[in-house]
Amino acid sequence: MKRSSFWLVLVCILAATTVLVALGTWQVRRLAWKEALIASVEARRQEAPITLDGMVDQWQRDQDVDYLPVTLSGEFDHAREVFFYTTFGGKVGWDVLAPLVLADGRVAIVDRGFVPDALRDPKERGPGQIRGEVTVTGLARNPQFDKPNSFVPDNRPDKREFYWKDFAAIAQTMDLQRDDTLVPFIVDAGPSDIPGGFPRGGTTLIEFPNNHLQYAITWYGLALACVGVGGFFLFSRRRAAVGKN
Repeated sequence: MKRSSFWLVLVCILAATTVLVALGTWQVRRLAWKEALIASVEARRQEAPITLDGMVDQWQRDQDVDYLPVTLSGEFDHAREVFFYTTFGGKVGWDVLAPLVLADGRVAIVDRGFVPDALRDPKERGPGQIRGEVTVTGLARNPQFDKPNSFVPDNRPDKREFYWKDFAAIAQTMDLQRDDTLVPFIVDAGPSDIPGGFPRGGTTLIEFPNNHLQYAITWYGLALACVGVGGFFLFSRRRAAVGKN
């Protein structure tokens, strides 16, 4: 191997190794961030529920109330239900979202929980269509305004079907005014005794894909392989060149 070629290959090996190590280190940092996020969400979920007024104040201050427990009272307007496609316990179905009308005239959009596809029609779950004032304790969820990714199907407001919780579109489909009377976030209802068992609350999915450790190991492993293979290549070529001389 020519001397110039030797140094060129060495530089390429070092450059590739540097990039791979940098990618591994970036994944380690992402791992730390993700673990901190998971810990933060778990800590939020364990907090004592606060009143709706307190939660609205926090939203206005921080623009973030995700996964914070809240309690509120009002009467459901079942005629304005919409449905969010989801799965629970291995079954395909829908989360039922309905407006909760408070005594002061405000309205909160509440995700009451899961129903199997066969129970989507309210007539099939009549006992669960509670009348009169109810108290809901659950988790506040930040409103979504942007589609999560291109793989998520488009919402079908004309059929009252949603595949991601577009806050503005849900409010419009429910014929709710987006003014001071509309609570600016969704509330996921927690577990409760519902006549007939559905909708089933307490089904909020708290999932954060956390594959950063595997990715870090992969990048670091590739860096070691690059050093090993590159080093062996240079050593063997160098030894062959010395043998010829």
